[in-house]
Amino acid sequence: MRMRPTLTWTPPAGLPPGTTDPRPVAEALGRGRVLVLSGAGISTESGIPDYRGEGGSLSRHTPMTYQDFLAAPQARRRYWARSHLGLRTFGRARPNAGHRAVAAFGRHGLLSGVITQNVDGLHQVAGSEGVVELHGGLDRVVCLGCGARTPRHELTRRLEEANPGFAPVEAGINPDGDADLTDEQVADFRVLPCGDCGGLLKPDVVFFGENVPPERVEHCRRLVREAASVLVLGSSLTVMSGLRFVRQAADEGKPVLIVNRDPTRGDAHAVTRVALPLGETLTGVTELLGLTGTSAPGST
Repeated sequence: MRMRPTLTWTPPAGLPPGTTDPRPVAEALGRGRVLVLSGAGISTESGIPDYRGEGGSLSRHTPMTYQDFLAAPQARRRYWARSHLGLRTFGRARPNAGHRAVAAFGRHGLLSGVITQNVDGLHQVAGSEGVVELHGGLDRVVCLGCGARTPRHELTRRLEEANPGFAPVEAGINPDGDADLTDEQVADFRVLPCGDCGGLLKPDVVFFGENVPPERVEHCRRLVREAASVLVLGSSLTVMSGLRFVRQAADEGKPVLIVNRDPTRGDAHAVTRVALPLGETLTGVTELLGLTGTSAPGST
């Protein structure tokens, strides 16, 4: 499955309007076997901007594509320099009320699984188990030569040693952990090869234009088949890699519920879209379900 670099989406006329009533979400969760599909919008309250919402990073930043990363040493230098700096801010982000609510739903046996399009690992820090990272995770690095996967902190240490004093002031952070830096600021940054084979290193994430591993796709398809309903949290569903699971659920006659302030590409397949902030909405849902008074790891 190839992630196409779809950067914008214009809602067509006739989409069903959003609601401010979270009760349908609580009712679906009360019935159990809900599959959560989360996107960048669930992490905005943790200080990580989304791509397409108000103030989203696409207004100032075009994400790296797999083709550009492979083709140009300059593109790899720009990516690694910006990611190396951005990871310092990205790594300080903590789970918010939305992540904690999802973890609480899981602890109380209301979920059949969690699929996230995010690469920040905040669901896991909040206490969710068995999270499927559809687009990988920034905490790992993969070698495109020998296939070795290593923890990101090992590469961070090597990059710090190879680039002493590299600390330009970034203008912002993006959902992929990429800081906003100019070409001049990264011109002297030294990129490192794999320590084992000398091959190209890449974050273990799916870039735009890259294939999501087929076994991961099939795992997600199976989760959809096993779920009673699908709950989309904070995703515009612009990218087909997430939208296809919503379409699958709708084709199988399973209710799709969406919590996202703005219209999404999946609204036509949903029984409802709650047009409210995620933290506020999911906190209200936990109250409706009587799950208040519990705390999750990473909540402080």
